[in-house]
Amino acid sequence: MAYRDFQDFLQRLEAEGELKRISVPVDPYLEITEVADRVMKMPGGGPALLFENPGGKQIPLAINVFGSRKRMSMALGVQDLEEIACEIEDLLKPEVPRGIWNAARELLPKLAVLTKVPPRYEKGEGRCQEVVLTGDDVDLDRFPILHCWPQDGGRYITLPLVFTHDPNNGKRNVGMYRVQVFDKRTTAMHWQMHKVGAEHARLSAEQRKKIDVAIVLGGDPALTYAATAPLPPGIDEMLFAGFLRKKPVRLVRARTVDVDVPEDAEIVIEGQIDPLELRMEGPFGDHTGYYSLADMYPVLHVTAITHRRNPVYPATIVGRPPMEDGWLGKATERIFLPLLRLTLPEIVDMNLPVEGIFHNIALVSIRKRYPGHAFKVMHALWGLGQAMFTKMIFVFDHDVNVQDIKECLWRLGNNIDPERDMCLVRGPIDVLDHASRAVGFGSKIGFDCTRKLPAEGFHREWPDVIEMTPEIKRRVDALWNQLGL
Repeated sequence: MAYRDFQDFLQRLEAEGELKRISVPVDPYLEITEVADRVMKMPGGGPALLFENPGGKQIPLAINVFGSRKRMSMALGVQDLEEIACEIEDLLKPEVPRGIWNAARELLPKLAVLTKVPPRYEKGEGRCQEVVLTGDDVDLDRFPILHCWPQDGGRYITLPLVFTHDPNNGKRNVGMYRVQVFDKRTTAMHWQMHKVGAEHARLSAEQRKKIDVAIVLGGDPALTYAATAPLPPGIDEMLFAGFLRKKPVRLVRARTVDVDVPEDAEIVIEGQIDPLELRMEGPFGDHTGYYSLADMYPVLHVTAITHRRNPVYPATIVGRPPMEDGWLGKATERIFLPLLRLTLPEIVDMNLPVEGIFHNIALVSIRKRYPGHAFKVMHALWGLGQAMFTKMIFVFDHDVNVQDIKECLWRLGNNIDPERDMCLVRGPIDVLDHASRAVGFGSKIGFDCTRKLPAEGFHREWPDVIEMTPEIKRRVDALWNQLGL
């Protein structure tokens, strides 16, 4: 289902008992973070929060709206995230129907879904432009922008959809990059070296061009998720959002920059970046649970702010897991598994543990077919998009439940000989990895936790796992209620 806008989603959360309104004043300087952090670490992720009086600001602040599996599923309009994975898997099925009538019956409904979801460009103003502020009226201090953690370099916009265009071909990119607010009219733009936004900046710098930017807050929550998704090159985030919500994203032209923005957004911050103008950004308490260090990043000069008459400010915080962003990561893990299997069909399942910060640890199960198969999977993952940042990969047999951390620890402790089963490589590392030898460059490791084959140098007998016989299990099942246990 598609939501009319972000506030429609909040109303749905409240109707489902998933949202808690907080009317007492809570300061955006550190206090909201402390409240939200405690709630996010509650069993089940706690409720979504709507701060109606954030530090005296007139605009309420919503946080933790994605902070559970149920709410993440609700945000994408499904009962459970696996429904989207199944739908993608169905679209990707390679079977060719037999006969023209079967083709029409089986393929046309799939194609119809895709033809209905490209973004729709509309003339005139959108709901996101009910209030337009330009010139001296531009003032970021109107909004309850969070100062999240004590050592942060300042206030941060933490849930932004950053719209830019490739200066060569005009293709749109929508990414989620933190935005530090310097003053009423200037911010930093923290796009890391491996991100598409940073590539747009490099290309623009070569041409001595400024970059038109729109920072969008709110809209249908599918838009926010799409900005975080590791889409293949060339796939438009707004097209993907349309696929998720089964309805096109409606776009209108921004007021002062050459960018189209979602018509239903709560707030839009328009501006320009000279990619050669840099300023110190950070530190920032990051999703790693540590502060990312200060560094030089481009400066955004705000040319206009537009918003709805009565907007809600969407926000999140990141820090030591578990946090709200863990469910955005889990959504990606489940939704993109069918796409991963296009390249690696031997993969059965994958788990990116929240405590592993998305890219530090990957637990993968495969149908092992030949010697060295686990190592082939490791290298293939390190060659796929953002999976290149995965610092530790553990590959298990198909019958291992990689969603069960206890089982994985038991299997890897029993199944590996470190010298034989370890694969150590060097390559790109996430910029936020503070342990690497250099920014964005370091080492990665993989472990083959599968049963070993003779051709892999294992010439002993591989033992069976201890299991009771099915007959005894049935007999004890019949006795169980009589045992008083």
